Amino acid sequence: MTKETFYITTPIYYPSGRLTIGNSYTTVAADAIARYHRLRGADVMFLTGTDEHGQKLQQAAENSGLNPQEYVDQMVVGIKDLWQLLNISYDEFIRTTDEHHVKAVQKIFTRLYEQGDIYLDEYEGNYCTPCESFWTDSQLLDGKCPDCGREVHKMKEESYFFKMSKYQDQLLAHIESHPDFIQPASRAKEMVNNFLKPGLDDLAVSRTSFDWGVPVPFNDKHVIYVWFDAVCNYITAMGYPDNPGNMNKFWPANIHLVGKDIVRFHTIIWPIILLALGVELPKQVFGHGWLLMKGGKLSKSKLSESEERYIVDPVVLSELYGVDAIRYFLLREVAFGADGNFSNEAMMLRINSDLANDLGNLLSRTISMIMKYFPEGLPEAGEIDPLDQEIRDLADQVYLNVKESFTQLSLSDALIAIWELIGRCNKYIDQTMPWALAKDETKQARLAEVLYTLADALQRIAIMIAPFMPQTTDKMFAGLGCDLKYGSECNITWDMAGESGQYPRGIIVKKIDVMFPRIDETENMEKFRKLSADLDSKLAGEQ
Repeated sequence: MTKETFYITTPIYYPSGRLTIGNSYTTVAADAIARYHRLRGADVMFLTGTDEHGQKLQQAAENSGLNPQEYVDQMVVGIKDLWQLLNISYDEFIRTTDEHHVKAVQKIFTRLYEQGDIYLDEYEGNYCTPCESFWTDSQLLDGKCPDCGREVHKMKEESYFFKMSKYQDQLLAHIESHPDFIQPASRAKEMVNNFLKPGLDDLAVSRTSFDWGVPVPFNDKHVIYVWFDAVCNYITAMGYPDNPGNMNKFWPANIHLVGKDIVRFHTIIWPIILLALGVELPKQVFGHGWLLMKGGKLSKSKLSESEERYIVDPVVLSELYGVDAIRYFLLREVAFGADGNFSNEAMMLRINSDLANDLGNLLSRTISMIMKYFPEGLPEAGEIDPLDQEIRDLADQVYLNVKESFTQLSLSDALIAIWELIGRCNKYIDQTMPWALAKDETKQARLAEVLYTLADALQRIAIMIAPFMPQTTDKMFAGLGCDLKYGSECNITWDMAGESGQYPRGIIVKKIDVMFPRIDETENMEKFRKLSADLDSKLAGEQ
């Protein structure tokens, strides 16, 4: 039987500065999805990387006193370190300066030129350097870039053009016949009504005013437009066109995960390139919303100018709150696909409420009671009470709900479902009052079954949160004393969370450190200031 494959990508990141928590949001979400499908037994390809060409990067390198290659080499180290810190389990990391990518893009460009889909002409219009985007006068908003709101500049230069208009009807037909191709549905409506139905202009796909890019192989005055170069990574990383082993195995991609600001490139330019090449389109492009910055307890009004830049720095935030807490917050706080607010105030509230009070307290109470009342481990099964069965039934339903949430990419809904079970288990403790049962020698069997119900539910919870909070899963396994592992020696599967009664009886639980210490606002502020100062010193030393 052929093993199911699953291919998910993030955008490739532009290494012109330190990544923010907003950049991390996309990658953490992709990682959770990839981890879930691995636990299901799929052969997963999770691709991320860096987009290293373009005028903006060339300017950033010049401002740093480095040549562009030296500059991007330096920046990529920091990005890979960040993904390691955030426990991102990517399978491939592509750089658009990789030799195999450069050669593949040149072959793609040449093929489209030779079949008449790319032609030489002159471009005159508006260009936004920060977005590396071309705009017509009618597309500008108040004379500025409609994506970023910055100034555009008039540009006139010789350029190669890609016949987007030739394929617009074919793309429109595909979108209409594949309603899941662009998600959420609001993004599809925007692309169809704002771009496809009004009619596409042919796209300028080369530049002559700078030279940091993939050279056009048959005209060395030109470099290939950075967005043409960048989107091709999704197939060049799979070996297209010369070494198509992974291409044959994993393409079409199941999900291109992107921010809503770059949906146009991924749902119009990229599919039309594929149509021109005769390559099947990806199954889905999902354009999630933005994390919007709010003030909160670490509001900008309370910070120095130097400290302000660190309130959305994922390295600082991970030091402050812990990696799994960051991952949980990002995926729980915002309905995936919609915009949401990020604030340190909301972060502290989630940690203190959901993680410390709810999950941490449940695990700690359960382990402490088992250690106290059954230090040799829980005995064999006793009689199951209707309350016990209620916990089992709810865990069964939550398991199904989480599966469905992953299918719909409703990541926050998956966590809401899991926390419903956690909340119900805490209430179950109050209902059954194990401390009272322990005082009655005739109720020891009942006490054992109550504690077993809790431990068994916690083991199922640990498996279900693994895609979101991988380190927490292993800490829970360690405390519960079971032989399960999720990290590098993974011996769990997703289906193990689907059935009650899997927790082994007779094993010894172990006291563990507090997983999520409560956050004190004053102490947190002091720690933040020290981390900011330390990072300032480190960065100054590197310059």
